[in-house]
Amino acid sequence: MKDEFPTDEMALTHLLVVSDIEHSRDWYRDVLGAEIYREYGGTSVVLSFLGTWLLLVTSGGPTADKPELSMETPDDPSTVHSSFTIRVPDCRAAYATLVERGAEFLTPPYDRGAEVRCFFRDPDGHLFEISQAV
Repeated sequence: MKDEFPTDEMALTHLLVVSDIEHSRDWYRDVLGAEIYREYGGTSVVLSFLGTWLLLVTSGGPTADKPELSMETPDDPSTVHSSFTIRVPDCRAAYATLVERGAEFLTPPYDRGAEVRCFFRDPDGHLFEISQAV
């Protein structure tokens, strides 16, 4: 039988390197509302958020299975290499909720005509956007 890729049994996990695993775990749980699925010895946490797996890991050097790679937190918060967009029905309401929970936004919601959006960062500078189609 021919192997298929992808299959219904597969799932995608997004990995984020964080500087303080406990602080980041708490931020993702308490601010974003992610659910903790599993924790591994103080160096990684698996979270479930909006049907997606997020894997938080601490920094580290090369290993046998990734011999030339190091895991590091973003070094320049003014440069974005990846980001998350969360589509919401009401950007202003989501903004108010997240601010109340401790999220720090770059600006309040901005009306761009076809959408209302705003951006915030996790404790290590990973960029998130909440966006409402108008």
